[in-house]
Amino acid sequence: MATNNFKRVFVWEMPVRVFHWITVGTVTSLTITGFLIANPPAIMSASEATGSYWFGVVRFIHFLSAYIFFFNMLMRIYWSFVGNKFAHWSNFWPFNKKRLKNVLHVLKVDVLLMNEKEHDLTNLSVGHNAVAGFSYLVLFLLALVQVFTGFGLYADMSGWFLPKMFGWVVPALGGDFAARMWHHVTMWVMIIFVMIHIYLVFFHDWLEGRGETSSMISGYKFVRKERIRDPESITEQAVEKIEKEFEKETEG
Repeated sequence: MATNNFKRVFVWEMPVRVFHWITVGTVTSLTITGFLIANPPAIMSASEATGSYWFGVVRFIHFLSAYIFFFNMLMRIYWSFVGNKFAHWSNFWPFNKKRLKNVLHVLKVDVLLMNEKEHDLTNLSVGHNAVAGFSYLVLFLLALVQVFTGFGLYADMSGWFLPKMFGWVVPALGGDFAARMWHHVTMWVMIIFVMIHIYLVFFHDWLEGRGETSSMISGYKFVRKERIRDPESITEQAVEKIEKEFEKETEG
């Protein structure tokens, strides 16, 4: 479809975009340094110890990234209550009639690769579709596991009150080995999630042509003009109207 049949819609506010890219940076840093901490390479060196403190730097970067990741996550939780409709916490909860219907549509397109007509261009797909929203809820839970186990493992070495608040985690899990195992396994689950996320972003960008990739930089996506007259003011009434129009089209 021609570009002039689309209208730009401001979807991702600045705090959401900042959160996204800080998360990208910190997760990348935590993963790389985490691998090094778990399996430090055996480097034989004849130099003085004062010039070989690379492992201390690795640990410092890991801990610093963890703090940034934690406070960035708190900011996103806050913004899920005060941000626009696309950032709202309800987008991450798929258990209602409209979102369950959207889940089936997304699974047909993303998993079964069916060439199904697009269900709607409302808040359910302009922002996060129902599957994406729920996957981010799961990612948030995984992030909590990392925060609790990470700070729990760091608690005995830290003099600050924040990590010490999680000092109960390691004993509750049965010791350091169990806590490290949960921390490591969860990291791998997050790596797999990131790989799927990157694939789907590019896939939907190719499939729908609505600026999926660039939207996390500019904040804008695109919707068809003939579907929504005023995309900036998408409401529940607009959602219902478009769904009825879609049902009529498919019946005809």
